[in-house]
Amino acid sequence: MVTTAASDTVQVVVVGAGPVGLMLAGELGLGGAQVVVLEKLEVPTTESRASTVHARTMEILDQRGLIRRLSPAGQDLPPQELKGHFGGLPLDFGAQPTRFPGQWKVLQATVEKVLGEWARGLGAEIRRGHEVRALTVHDDHVGLEVHRGGGPDRAAPLRIRADYVVGCDGEESTVRWLAGFDFPGTDATRELIRADVLGVDVPDRRFERTPRGLAIAATRNGVTRVMVHEFGREAVARDTDPGFAEMAEVWGRVTGEDISAGTPTWVNAFGNVNRQAARYRDGRVLLAGDAAHRQMPVGGQALNLGLQDAANLGWRLAAVASGRAPDRLLDDYAEERRAVGRRVLGNIAEQSLLLLGGPEVEAIRSILRELLAYPAVRERLASMISGLDIRYSDGGAEADGNPAAHPLAGARLPHLALSTESGPSTSTELLRTGRGLLLDLSRDASRRGWLDGATAAWADRIDVIPATAATDGADGADGAGEIAGLGTLLVRPDGYVAWTGDLDADPRAALDRRFGTVLLDTAAQYQ
Repeated sequence: MVTTAASDTVQVVVVGAGPVGLMLAGELGLGGAQVVVLEKLEVPTTESRASTVHARTMEILDQRGLIRRLSPAGQDLPPQELKGHFGGLPLDFGAQPTRFPGQWKVLQATVEKVLGEWARGLGAEIRRGHEVRALTVHDDHVGLEVHRGGGPDRAAPLRIRADYVVGCDGEESTVRWLAGFDFPGTDATRELIRADVLGVDVPDRRFERTPRGLAIAATRNGVTRVMVHEFGREAVARDTDPGFAEMAEVWGRVTGEDISAGTPTWVNAFGNVNRQAARYRDGRVLLAGDAAHRQMPVGGQALNLGLQDAANLGWRLAAVASGRAPDRLLDDYAEERRAVGRRVLGNIAEQSLLLLGGPEVEAIRSILRELLAYPAVRERLASMISGLDIRYSDGGAEADGNPAAHPLAGARLPHLALSTESGPSTSTELLRTGRGLLLDLSRDASRRGWLDGATAAWADRIDVIPATAATDGADGADGAGEIAGLGTLLVRPDGYVAWTGDLDADPRAALDRRFGTVLLDTAAQYQ
């Protein structure tokens, strides 16, 4: 564990101990980096504003062995729903090509607890009651002034010198503001008010459009979550959350029901704001999660987008901060995730219009409802919302000496049942080290010997694993057929295929690009 005193130096400071910051801290710890998480709240919040985990995020959590930790006692997995929506129109998630189809219901407080325990177990220090008040960027470090709660004995500010700082501190990110990141986009014009309420008895409603507005209600474990939008009512500029009286008044006008006697556990409002940081990296300061993008939380995409930001950044920043990879890997994070974020914000804007628009959007909703009868349309939208369709650039196949890249290049690696020298395994289990993975599927001993020697200079970053893939369907495998005919696969620590090759392909150019330059003279003898 890192222990800081005034003016101490650490490799990475993560600001914000929400799900994204804690996920990033765990990834950094897994990658061997020294990390301190600063959180201004004294205790974790009990509010669970986000409760949906999508298929790609479930796969990433499984890659780190965290799925069972999310489960209530006695259950193998969290509750799952195969039915979702696109802009309030029913959408079937059951046909997704994954072991985790659907939307998984996990309270945000549970996600934070699990990720916090995981990050601490990997050496991260999480310091609550620590608020960043000033940030100064220098050529070789970032200076932070941190104010601590807890009484007069802790009144003196703490000064921390960090090699890198990552803002994971939400929509109103202090790091983003202090570092001067531009945050273009549009403010909310429409809003939903939502609350968790005890002691009310209203029928469940799934995106019910009344003549006056939109109403949503669902009761679980005695708590009813209600959300309401009144057609034509513009978003209100708010410094604080709305009161329950306002919620009940709008609910009454839209549904004709009186919920004013209920007891709220929390109330808030969110609108169709749509903003994205102009860049995700400025030198030694980076952004992830809602600090980098602000959007209406339609379909639970915001939490998942942020967790996937963290998975993409963590292995890179750990390698850079610990001196095992060049700084340019961080630019790849900024480029990749900003492109994904832009696409997600686009589909959220489309859904917001379908969801909150009044009678003027009914014609569009009618056409889309007809299109959703086609499996190809359902699968396209479901994979877009779940993150299963994310495909990063293959990095220039010709530059890697492999102009005929396989269709898997840039995509997520499917779960594969494998036979290895150490016995049965899966691609998911092999990624739990947090290292890169070079899968040798050649079944050729001489090829294996050559790969071991040729890649020796990257031995601190990747594992070379000779393996044979089982047939489709074995051990829940969902993609063995997709790797048929391949000789070698290079997989990033976040589970995306960085490069593919045949039985004679040389992976060293790809290793150099994805994992950093090494002394190629060391490997020259194997040419």
